[in-house]
Amino acid sequence: MGKMGKETKSIVLGGGCFWCTEAVFELFEGIIKITPGYAGGKAKNPTYKEVCSGTTGHAEVIKLEYSPDIISLKTILEIFFKAHDPTSVNQQGADLGSQYRSIILYEDESDRKLIDSYIKDIANNFDKPIVTEVKKLDAFYPSEDYHKNYYKSNPLQPYCMFVIRPKIAKIKKEFNLKK
Repeated sequence: MGKMGKETKSIVLGGGCFWCTEAVFELFEGIIKITPGYAGGKAKNPTYKEVCSGTTGHAEVIKLEYSPDIISLKTILEIFFKAHDPTSVNQQGADLGSQYRSIILYEDESDRKLIDSYIKDIANNFDKPIVTEVKKLDAFYPSEDYHKNYYKSNPLQPYCMFVIRPKIAKIKKEFNLKK
């Protein structure tokens, strides 16, 4: 994360556990701010415990604020679709439940067109259909503070070592990142 451009945009992404998604996007220039949270459901101001129960309809997501003149939405989508399995319904690895579904919540209608087009373009890269839910952002609820920078704060926690670290290594290799 770092450099800021003139304009700032945002997009909300859910690709399984938000600790993983946050850790992956921290690797890229042009990402200004990442806020873990909950979106896509009906409950107002849900807690982590409520979202984990699967009763709120919300997914674990991150709100990405980015500089489009440094990192494009297309690049963000490329990272997102390589960082999780968009063909898996309500599951990423051992994380099971609708709160772990693949979801993109956009604010700008022009982003919707680009997202739909991108998904159509990459559909043949997968053996199964892409099940990523795409819809307009209704409300975003920031998570509790202890979820922010989770990987950086807890690198030796088993989930971080065995789930997040290999995902980061894969993305670094895929995008030829040095840091």
